[in-house]
Amino acid sequence: MPAFVAARLPVFGRNAALRPTGVALAFSDDASDACGEDRFDLLLVDAEGAVVERLGPFCEAEVVAVWRDVADKSGLPRMIVKEDGGLASVSRQLGPVMLGLTRTRRRHGLLSGRRPRFLVRRKTASLPVRPLIHRGESEIVSGVC
Repeated sequence: MPAFVAARLPVFGRNAALRPTGVALAFSDDASDACGEDRFDLLLVDAEGAVVERLGPFCEAEVVAVWRDVADKSGLPRMIVKEDGGLASVSRQLGPVMLGLTRTRRRHGLLSGRRPRFLVRRKTASLPVRPLIHRGESEIVSGVC
């Protein structure tokens, strides 16, 4: 009976140089030529765009589902390898949380400098230019008699 041999899986994160920062989808020329149909690879890339690990090849029917699953479970953003070899980000992600488009919820931001309608006719209090000071008198109201 053969002994159990565990598959050697790659470990990332111990070395900062081998820490992946994205999951890129790339067309696999070698695998496509060998089988006669389109095949794709998933590439774990680092911050400089160098390939840390290659996963695949996958057929075109299942590659998008695997790509999304790997990105969701790893918390890495999805990317695509362009024809010139550059990387383009497809989705923004902060850990396991997908970031969507933000929109402004207040439509009336242009009118924020105006006063509300119920305050339009009310005047704010103001002091006279020179306040009246009564000195030497015993009461506030004097000379009314």
